Amino acid sequence: MLKLLIAVDGSEPARRAVEAVARLAPQTHGLEVLLLNVGDAPLYYGELPPFDYESIQRLQHQRQQTLLDAALTHARQCGLQQATTQSAVGQAATEIVRVAGDRGVDQIVMGTHGLGALGSLFLGSVAQRVVHLAAVPVLLVK
Repeated sequence: MLKLLIAVDGSEPARRAVEAVARLAPQTHGLEVLLLNVGDAPLYYGELPPFDYESIQRLQHQRQQTLLDAALTHARQCGLQQATTQSAVGQAATEIVRVAGDRGVDQIVMGTHGLGALGSLFLGSVAQRVVHLAAVPVLLVK
């Protein structure tokens, strides 16, 4: 069975990555898909009482779950029936590669936002970092 991790963030490029995998699925016997969303760690300045921090974490988890539910619905509409979801919190590229290793995936699939060479030079590129860090092939979908 082939296991793919698709990084999803609610963007159009992420939707296209799901659709690209769905187009490949009929040619692959036994395809399993993991949809992963990585959220940023909550940022705040100063000190917060514990219940405020917990509220921030809860809201972030709800946002991630809503995004993952929509991605799962889209994946199943595209024909990817063996799809599951997972959320993580942290630096996106590092977490994508970590989860890929932990879950034993065969390939990482992700959409690119098309910032171009100049944008990635100044801003950094999650896709570029994943390609650099990953121990498995990475398919980038434009």
